[in-house]
Amino acid sequence: MTINAGVWIDHHKAVVVLFTDEGENTLQIMSDPDTPALLPDGTPVKKSYTRNDFVAEDKRERKATNHLNKYFDKVIDHLHDADAILVLGPGEAKGEFTKRIENTKLKGRIAHVGTVDKMTDHEIAAHVRQLLGIGFEQANQRKHQ
Repeated sequence: MTINAGVWIDHHKAVVVLFTDEGENTLQIMSDPDTPALLPDGTPVKKSYTRNDFVAEDKRERKATNHLNKYFDKVIDHLHDADAILVLGPGEAKGEFTKRIENTKLKGRIAHVGTVDKMTDHEIAAHVRQLLGIGFEQANQRKHQ
C-alpha cells in the first residue's frame, strides 16, 4: 500500500495529511502548551523577575531545542510508513523539521519542501492533494471503496 504524507508545520502546531489507498486522514499535533509565550518577533514576553530568576541563555536555548526535538519526533512518529513526504510551512520550522527527518530512517523520503502561509486544515489537504496530483474525486473515491 502506498502512503503519501503532507505536513504543514510551525513551532506551535503541525497538521499531518496522510493519503492511502483507503482514503485521506488528517491529524493535528500541538506543541507543548507549557512553553513560554513569544511575541510575534520571536522574543519572550517580558515578566518581572527577581534576582534568583536568572537562567543562563545557553540553558534556555538548550531547553527550547530539546522541546522542539520532542515535538518534531511526535510528528515524525506519524510518518514512519510514508513513501513520500511533502513539508510545508510559513517559517523556519519546516527547515528545522526537514533536518530532523534527515537524521532518521525517513532520510530519502522528502519529496518537496515549500513555503506557504497559515492555512486551515482543509486548505492544507487541498494543497497537498494538488502537489501530489490527486484530484478531490480520487481522494473521495478512495474513501468510499
